[in-house]
Amino acid sequence: MLQAVPFPIRVECPPGACVCDRDSLLADPHADTRVLRLTREEEKKLIARIDCIETYDDLRRIGDKMQELLGIGLTITPSARGVRTVRGFTIQLDERPGLCRKTRQAIPAAVRKCLERHPDIAYAILDAHDLLGNP
Repeated sequence: MLQAVPFPIRVECPPGACVCDRDSLLADPHADTRVLRLTREEEKKLIARIDCIETYDDLRRIGDKMQELLGIGLTITPSARGVRTVRGFTIQLDERPGLCRKTRQAIPAAVRKCLERHPDIAYAILDAHDLLGNP
């Protein structure tokens, strides 16, 4: 039986179009359903907010808020082989049930565009990691 959640949740993707496993998340009464708060409208707001980021601290705050409010971890790491362009960063969201496939692509793409517009943020990320790649 699917549990009722006290907030609006993301509309289900068409069958076969997504691997978010939303139904099993709703079926587990002990599951963390915070990720379902990210409706399509809220996702658009989040992408717009990422587009407005101008500093590394802003990016870190957005990542912390995503973790706190949605339970989604954002990880940005430079490649071990070096970074010549923004494509040298690995930008990932934690794998979680209920996180739509499109969202897993849209948020990292928005962060990458932000890094392209603000190279100083990319340099701050590189400065935050030591030579071995550890934050």
